[in-house]
Amino acid sequence: MPELPEVETVRRGLTSLVAGATIDHVDVFYRKMVTPDAEVFTAELIGRKIERIDRRGKYLLFRFSGELTMVSHLRMEGKYDVQPQGSPVIKHTHVIFYLTDGRELRYNDTRKFGRMQLVPTGDEATALPSLGKLGPEPTDEALTLAYMQQIFGKSHKVVKPFLLDQSKIAGLGNIYVDEVLWLSKINPLTPADELSTDQLATLRRNIIDELAQAIKGHGTTVHSFSTAFGETGQFQNHLHVYGREGEPCERCGTEIVKIKVAQRGTHYCPHCQPVPLEALEALTDD
Repeated sequence: MPELPEVETVRRGLTSLVAGATIDHVDVFYRKMVTPDAEVFTAELIGRKIERIDRRGKYLLFRFSGELTMVSHLRMEGKYDVQPQGSPVIKHTHVIFYLTDGRELRYNDTRKFGRMQLVPTGDEATALPSLGKLGPEPTDEALTLAYMQQIFGKSHKVVKPFLLDQSKIAGLGNIYVDEVLWLSKINPLTPADELSTDQLATLRRNIIDELAQAIKGHGTTVHSFSTAFGETGQFQNHLHVYGREGEPCERCGTEIVKIKVAQRGTHYCPHCQPVPLEALEALTDD
């Protein structure tokens, strides 16, 4: 699933391609993908201008004229691209936004998991509870150390699934959680409330910096992710631990291992990220 850097990369690409464009009409080929129903969805968008495209967590927010927003979630394999009008339509194109300038903004999704919902601008969090529950964005301004001390101190859940919980911090997914834990020398099985203030400060810094660097590198190409320009991301060339099981750790040379944590493939260095005593005892008992 595309993570925050990938979605932000798509947002920036779409902004450069279609911000300021006006919708002539819309075709919906897979009705379950849109809310409200397809007839209302298409009628509401006719003649509206795409004023800008925002992002919240992993959601894209298309801001249309007339105080209307389309909340778009790419889910597993959703992609947008822009084509000249009349170009051949590929098999997995499910929504086409015809622009008045003769181009088409197309949404393609091999698994049909992506969703689009029209809501009055400002009502996004009410209309989509999952969006309303998102934690702060991983930026210097939004993600403060005081906030992290507060939320981590309240939970004994191990840190890997804790960080994957979008209500805690928005936008972190499996790849980047492995990366920031390796950078912070924190084992993924460490209980959240056992991290010291210094560890939390280091983790916070690495979360903010790593995601910023991933955005700069246009995201990580996994499966079929591509930007709005059809380009693949490059940040997978800079991953330290994810997908590198069996390879030597860049810091110490110890072999990277892969385990399952909360049903997710998890990569770490046994030397740089020692298993906490509590988790080690549980593993020994098993």
